[in-house]
Amino acid sequence: MARHVRFHETGGPDVLKIEHVQTPQPGAGEVRIRARALGLNRAESMYRSGRYVIEPQFPATMGYEAAGVVDAVGAQVQGLTVGDSVSVVPAFMFDQYGLYGDLVLAPARAVVKNPEGLSWESAAATWMAYTTAWGALVDIANLGEGDVVVLGAASSSVGLAAIDIARSLGATPIALTRTEEKAHELIQAGAQHVLQIGVHDPEKEILALTDGKGARVVFDPVTGADFESLVKATSKDGIVFIYGALSHDATPIPVMHVLAKHITIRGYEFIEVTANDQKLSQAIKFITDGIAAGHFNAKIARVFPFEQIVDATRFLESNAQFGKVVVTID
Repeated sequence: MARHVRFHETGGPDVLKIEHVQTPQPGAGEVRIRARALGLNRAESMYRSGRYVIEPQFPATMGYEAAGVVDAVGAQVQGLTVGDSVSVVPAFMFDQYGLYGDLVLAPARAVVKNPEGLSWESAAATWMAYTTAWGALVDIANLGEGDVVVLGAASSSVGLAAIDIARSLGATPIALTRTEEKAHELIQAGAQHVLQIGVHDPEKEILALTDGKGARVVFDPVTGADFESLVKATSKDGIVFIYGALSHDATPIPVMHVLAKHITIRGYEFIEVTANDQKLSQAIKFITDGIAAGHFNAKIARVFPFEQIVDATRFLESNAQFGKVVVTID
């Protein structure tokens, strides 16, 4: 039997239960992984609470990121064998695969051999964050030398990955956060400028930092009341990515600024990368090269044992974390 985290109704973290299920058997194009570490994501909390882009079908499981050892290989799988140390790139939806478990299936196209020396915890914390940031900043925005990028919720795992990517490309990251403690941590993590929401005026400060030109790229998972200021602080022909909706407040858009400066406001999902074989391959190479060069190092906020999945989820949703929340499985 395998142990999977499942839920039978939407709700808070307490609906998550560790249950024994039949050990899944890999089909064509699939591998089974004995997971050693799981990376937790906001998407999973939204799915569990009924606020995601798809509705759960009960009993439901979830989970986008895992690292572990290949335990079995299905037909038509090439390049992966039993015993390989691997991690999973989020390249599916929760109604297809869920990785919250000790023996889980994943599509072989989404499974990557771990770079030498990468710990289970770091492997489980890497792929969602860096793949999400790569798709918007590199593949779409073509971020490069001299660009300025504004990063909402910068202390999240995706925000921290975006800082690493921006710096590796010669761009200037401006990080946004809500607490003074996280502002100091963001400087340590490589943000060249940090603005504290509620203390600084984002529009005024971003324009001042860019000599009045504004930032060419905004990468925001929050929206809400502060979104208007970010759009006003965007440069002519700039692009504003919305990749989440953490705020439950209405999101005003300064239409005249959008018109006058030809600003693109674009919804973005990581699946745009991971559903496309060519883009997925490019992202994996970029990230693997960045790890090898020492540019990318996933920040881990806290590690919980599998048996404390509810506590780990509560911590994720507390907004107290700086970086990735990871769960380990013995």
